[in-house]
Amino acid sequence: MIGYLGKLITASFFFAKRGKTARKILTMQLLFTYVEALPICCFLAAGIGTSVFMIGNTFLTAFGQDKLKYDLLVLLIMRELGPILIAFIVTARSATAIATEISTMVVRHEIEAYISVGIDPISHIAAPRFLGVTFSLFFLNIYFSLFGLLCPAIIIQFISTTSISDYIMNLFLSLDLKIILISILKSLVFGMIISGSATLYGFNAGRASTEIPLAGLRAVSKAFLFIIIADAFITTLSYIL
Repeated sequence: MIGYLGKLITASFFFAKRGKTARKILTMQLLFTYVEALPICCFLAAGIGTSVFMIGNTFLTAFGQDKLKYDLLVLLIMRELGPILIAFIVTARSATAIATEISTMVVRHEIEAYISVGIDPISHIAAPRFLGVTFSLFFLNIYFSLFGLLCPAIIIQFISTTSISDYIMNLFLSLDLKIILISILKSLVFGMIISGSATLYGFNAGRASTEIPLAGLRAVSKAFLFIIIADAFITTLSYIL
């Protein structure tokens, strides 16, 4: 997997030299993974952000630690829940679709046809999907953080005397550059893992048509596993450094 990701990253640097077909694949991947998943991600972010704020407001205020609810909201929404929940949504939607599509091409001998005319399947097929999924994770994570952090400002008007301006000010005081960088790093790493797993297990499908659903199942299960391992590693490393 690590070697394959390295080859994908190398191919991505030369993506600008590819033709219109590769750019069209990238555009369609962004449409499916980013644009179509945006509403559900924003709705989920608003619900989780409001719930976290309500829980923090109930318990922390009782202990006289009212200001810590903003730190809790930023920590959970931006650094912990946001990247991994978005990764799970994209894995369920896109990893299966990509692995199924590529494995179908393998079964139909389309990959062999690309190779026979001198076209690298990784550069032409995998790299656009790799870039599309990785960029989609990055942008979806930004929107998840925005909706998760700002939507509680509406609810606070009904349960507290804090104004929206004071809420936003306290929220920005709780933001930390390290948390933002970790959130961005997780979204990029998770995007590379998802697209790498989906394309790798799609290419590794057998010749039988029964291998097509199995490729999607393997891609999703391995992506989930690698995401959890990467999340634990990055989080642990952030506390050590």
